[in-house]
Formats: sequence, C-alpha cells, structure tokens
Amino acid sequence: MALKRARKDLSKVKKILVDGGYSGEKFAQEVKGLIAAEVEVAKRSELHSFAVMPKRWIVERSYAWLEKCRRLWKNCERKLNTSLQFVVPAFLVLLLKRS
Repeated sequence: MALKRARKDLSKVKKILVDGGYSGEKFAQEVKGLIAAEVEVAKRSELHSFAVMPKRWIVERSYAWLEKCRRLWKNCERKLNTSLQFVVPAFLVLLLKRS
C-alpha cells in the first residue's frame, strides 16, 4: 500500500477524500491506523442522473488540473515521492497563473 511507504510524508494529513471505489470500513480503518486520517467518500447519488456533488467535484477538478502537466499525465514514476515532487510545482504553477 502506498500509504505505508509514505507514512512520514503524510503525517499532517487530516482527511482523505476518495471516490466510491474506496468505500468500505476495512480501508478506512487501515488509513486510520497508518496515518491517523479520516476517510470521506464522495459517492454518486443515483445512476443515470446528473447532479453536481461539491466534494466529488473537488477531486475530479484537481485530477483534471494535474493532467494538463505532461509529466503527470500518466503515473509512470517508480516511487510515490517522485510523483509528489512533481505535483507540488504543478499546483504552484497553477496558482501563479491565476494570481
């Protein structure tokens, strides 16, 4: 599990927002035991109906912003820390462009 390898880097994380694929008490307990963070699941309300869900929109929007960066389009890095080091500058560039 990626959380085990990055436990030190994720020590300040309080809440993890995930999609419906990660729902389950076992996953939430594992995250709580590893990094003491709460897991919040952003689920779809109904199949085949459109409704904007604010929490889910945050996750999808963040992924879309990251995919604009060529290096982050696919996760081809071997270590989680390498990917994290590219995510931080990608968000910094995004913030600098907007200010």
